[in-house]
Amino acid sequence: MTNEEIRKLSEEEITNKINEHKEELFNLRFSQATGNLENPSRIKQLRKEVARLKTILRERELEN
Repeated sequence: MTNEEIRKLSEEEITNKINEHKEELFNLRFSQATGNLENPSRIKQLRKEVARLKTILRERELEN
């Protein structure tokens, strides 16, 4: 998702996305520990996506 797409979402939707990404990240880490991870770069992508979502959420908090 791009920043513009994220900014169009509501705060509730952003929070849901963060939770979804964190759950997927947990599953990927578990797969990595067992040696079944197919795409290791996906972990990095998800971490950056979560950071991007949290940053935009924090920007909205500071505006209010």
